Amino acid sequence: MDTLPEAVPFFSQWETPDMTLAVLADGADVALRRDPLWRGSGAQTPDEYAVWAANICGMACLKMILATRGEIVPTIELARRCTVHGGYVVNEGSIKGLIYAPFVTFVKAEFGLEAQVMTNVATSDIPAILRQSRFFIASVSRAIRWPEREPPSKGGHLVLVTAASDDVFRFHNPSGHTSATQANAVLAPADFDRFFANRGIAVTI
Repeated sequence: MDTLPEAVPFFSQWETPDMTLAVLADGADVALRRDPLWRGSGAQTPDEYAVWAANICGMACLKMILATRGEIVPTIELARRCTVHGGYVVNEGSIKGLIYAPFVTFVKAEFGLEAQVMTNVATSDIPAILRQSRFFIASVSRAIRWPEREPPSKGGHLVLVTAASDDVFRFHNPSGHTSATQANAVLAPADFDRFFANRGIAVTI
């Protein structure tokens, strides 16, 4: 029997999950250096944590997937390992990624996960994708935490879709700013569609 969506562990991309508003107000570079739990990320210094944590929504999604089968791996440890496979490109403190195709190679090689890059995905396709795969990592606007607003653009952030039907989508948002927008956030498909960039990664455990 599949794990119930509600049982999928949630992890923020910040070690202190309620730091989102501080990150938005002060910038990640400033706010994340104040995170008292930064060592849990696997970073060696607060500076390393601040650089990486703003870029690891994908690794937070992977951490949740792995936690579903009982493996807990720190997000920045995952990011370093993914970088070896080309999933991130790091240059003088700037980070490009997540790059989907190398991520697929990474999770297969190191964790035995089956994953598939998917493009031109309609929101209405996601329930069927989840019937074939356990999870869908969806590219959405960061503004999905405020579903009442119109997003300035689509994409740029990743969330973990754990369940979807014609009536409701359930997902974990690594940078949600309240409990309701973090674990098991729910949106009607039409609302999810306003933020969804029509691409993502299907993952089977």
